[in-house]
Amino acid sequence: MLLDRLGRPLRDLRISVTDRCNLRCTYCMPAEFFGPDHAFLPRDELLSFEEIERLTRVFVLLGVRKLRITGGEPTLRRDLPELIGRLSRIGGVQDLAMTTNGLLLPRFAAGLRAAGLQRVTVSIDSLDPEVFGHMNGLGTHPQKVLDGIEAALQAGLGVKINTVVQRGVNDDGLRELWLALRDLAPVRFIEFMDVGNHNGWNMDSVVPSREVLARLGEAFTPVDPGYRGEVAARHVGAGHEVGLISSVTAPFCGDCSRARISAVGVLYPCLFAGSGTDLRAPLRSGASDARLSELLGGVWSARTDRYSEERGEVTRSGKVEMSHIGG
Repeated sequence: MLLDRLGRPLRDLRISVTDRCNLRCTYCMPAEFFGPDHAFLPRDELLSFEEIERLTRVFVLLGVRKLRITGGEPTLRRDLPELIGRLSRIGGVQDLAMTTNGLLLPRFAAGLRAAGLQRVTVSIDSLDPEVFGHMNGLGTHPQKVLDGIEAALQAGLGVKINTVVQRGVNDDGLRELWLALRDLAPVRFIEFMDVGNHNGWNMDSVVPSREVLARLGEAFTPVDPGYRGEVAARHVGAGHEVGLISSVTAPFCGDCSRARISAVGVLYPCLFAGSGTDLRAPLRSGASDARLSELLGGVWSARTDRYSEERGEVTRSGKVEMSHIGG
């Protein structure tokens, strides 16, 4: 078992397949910084499907068992079902999921499921059209996301719902959202985090998870984690599960088992990292699988990242943008 310096195993790999997105969410890609003239990555700089598959095989040999496809918005990557099919056939992969805004799921959900995708996590931050339109930066109506959730369910995909909570923005609609969506899928409420460099994060905008739970208006019972490194603290109330992701007020760095690869092949050992390790260059210069394994193992075994636990003590500038590594 490959362990970092804090004894954390490598188990989860998040793979960004594009930096493009069809929304401009204020906490990820705010429109004032990612406007119409923003230059996205050219195609030849992105890892090819063959390169992603090869890297993933090496990661699996090092202990990875769970894969998550991210972006940007991953459904914007052309021929994505082909990649899903490649990854689903890798022996040792126990879970293959994707994070998405859901807008293109009516078109692609069935094909992704047929290719081997097992689950999707869909982001929706409010059911109020005005609030949601403001938060997604483009005025997109929440019904389009709800249509995507329905398409995923009809295709046989497992579904979870993510909601980022910001004080004074969408926090007064949490109970309405919970009541409306809890019959569709488990809802997970995420504390507003200082990811990237442009989302205007401040502690006053964070609604602690314990307050979120109180606002839902049910009597909740905690559920034991299903595995080491489970991000969401799960509770059950009124027969429905809710998850709380509390990176700010209750950091879970001590059990973090996640590595991230950006769309251009940079390995980041932490969501809040300021720099990473280039994997594309050795891939394209003919490095053997043994050399790649040595490189990846060296990065993980030297890892000491625990930014969320240190947030009050350190200030890290120049963090990688969430749109590059998918959260």
